[in-house]
Amino acid sequence: MGAQKAMKVLSERAALVRESLQKSQVVTESMVSILGSFDHRLSALETAMRPTQIRTHSIRRAHENIDKTLKYAESMLAHFDLTRKAEAKILRGPHEDLEMYLEAISQLRSANRYFTGNKIFRTNEAILTHTSNLLAKAISKLEDEFRQLLTNYSKPVEPDRLFDCLPNSLRPSSASSQQGDGGSKHNSDNHNKSLEASIFIPPTLIPPRVLPLLHDLAQQMILAGHQQQVYRIYRETRAAVLEQSLRKLGVERLSKDDVQKMQWEALEAKIGNWIHYVRIAVKLLFTGERKICDQIFDSADALVDQCFADVTSNNVSMLLSFGDAIAKSKRSPEKLFVLLDMFEIMRELQSEIETLFGSKACIEMRDSALSLTQRLAETAQETFVDFEEAVEKDATKTAVLDGTVHPLTSYVINYVKFLFDYKSTLKQLFQDFEAVDPDAQLAVITTRITQALQTNLDGKSKQYKDPALTQLFLMNNIHYIVRSVRRSEAKDLLGDDWVQIHRRIVQQHANQYKRISWAKILQCLTVQASGSGGASADATCGLSKAMVKDRFKTFNIQFEELHQRQSQWTVPDSELRESLRLAVAEVLLPAYRSFIKRFGPMVDNGKTGLQRSIKYTPEDLERMLNEFFEGKTFGEQKR
Repeated sequence: MGAQKAMKVLSERAALVRESLQKSQVVTESMVSILGSFDHRLSALETAMRPTQIRTHSIRRAHENIDKTLKYAESMLAHFDLTRKAEAKILRGPHEDLEMYLEAISQLRSANRYFTGNKIFRTNEAILTHTSNLLAKAISKLEDEFRQLLTNYSKPVEPDRLFDCLPNSLRPSSASSQQGDGGSKHNSDNHNKSLEASIFIPPTLIPPRVLPLLHDLAQQMILAGHQQQVYRIYRETRAAVLEQSLRKLGVERLSKDDVQKMQWEALEAKIGNWIHYVRIAVKLLFTGERKICDQIFDSADALVDQCFADVTSNNVSMLLSFGDAIAKSKRSPEKLFVLLDMFEIMRELQSEIETLFGSKACIEMRDSALSLTQRLAETAQETFVDFEEAVEKDATKTAVLDGTVHPLTSYVINYVKFLFDYKSTLKQLFQDFEAVDPDAQLAVITTRITQALQTNLDGKSKQYKDPALTQLFLMNNIHYIVRSVRRSEAKDLLGDDWVQIHRRIVQQHANQYKRISWAKILQCLTVQASGSGGASADATCGLSKAMVKDRFKTFNIQFEELHQRQSQWTVPDSELRESLRLAVAEVLLPAYRSFIKRFGPMVDNGKTGLQRSIKYTPEDLERMLNEFFEGKTFGEQKR
């Protein structure tokens, strides 16, 4: 029963589903019919609307074309208006308002590009010719304005203004600068250190407010293809002004012949000034020229380097010509130190020269400066050799009658002292051009010079007829050399061994002097000198009273002769003089006292005055010995 009931329910539900599906089918068919009707109507409506759409699209395109035409017309009218306004400004010239004038040129150039690029105007030569001619006229006025502005504000720099740009230590008013670089230097190392901390302030060559205007003028001319014209104007103007600044300072072009004709004092002063001029030119004038050249032309073009090179070329040549003439002129010992001064300033400025003239366009000037530095170094080295030979071969007949230090000795030793004032410069020179140990090289040079001096002194000593004076002369001069070396930096290079060897040489000459001068007189005070068979236990053995009297007489005569002659001789060093007197006294006085003690009673027992054979007491001799080597004249001795 239950199963049948369930089947009945299922059958009823299936019948309901079937009925629902049939109704859905009917509804679907009805909707399809309705939608088909709508499609037909829409197609008909679209067909009816198509002409209206076409007309609407045409109207829209027409509006767009009208807008484009209006905009084009507006742009064209704006460029015509721009041209008209620019023309008015250009015709008025740049004098009233240079900035507005430059703006007008930019506007005109923009309008010209517009007309040139527009098909409509390409065939219209009148418009293009008008704008091109107007632009050319504007650039021509611009060129005149650039020239006038540059000329008006390019003035030579007065020397006083340049001196104010120097550090205090280098200004002419300072004590150090008054001495001049061409003269002696007390300490080259300190001099260099002070320069390292110095500040140089380049002068204002063109007022800062004018530089932007010149820059804008130059840029407009370059854009117009007139770069050669603007560079030419700049070169001619600035080169002439730079030359005037240098000439006002004192720079002049001199040849080797001009230098040869000058007296040494005048030449030395010019060299000292030239050293200042070179420093001022490089650190102030050339640096200033490079700065304004870069500011006006933006330093973006290789032609800027060529422009700077053309401005400075002749002026650099004029500046270096004097140094070149000195380096090539006849060498002489006194020129060595100014050559070293000149070499030092060129080395000091070398890095700045390489920076300023580092471009390809400036290579000739850079090479000229480097060549001058090398020539100065070579000439200095050759002068060393010349000086050494001149010292050794010096044949001056300057008489040193009293055996004192010869002028040549003091001159040479002062020369060596000066060499050590330039020690840092010499080291740099040796390192740059000889690739040797600079200290060793300086020691070699000093040794050779002192040896050449000793060789010459040996020759001069042979001029004396008195061999004792020969030894005194050599003793004085070599002692002077040794003392000077010991008190200078030369001692560190030559070494203690050199000093000790030469001190022994001094002592040898002193001993030779004593032997030659005093050996004969000492014979008067020895018994053996009589040749009577030697000493005896008896105090008077071998000597008669007459012989003793003769001995005292001979002694007195010889001592007086020695006193008269050798008190005119000179030992200028007080320590050496006292030492030599003491050495003589230590030999003479004991022998004299002993002789008087032994033989005095034989000849002067009870006698007084002129009858006495013993004319001098030991104290008298000691007093008179203290008058030796004082360089007294005969008249002074009498008094």
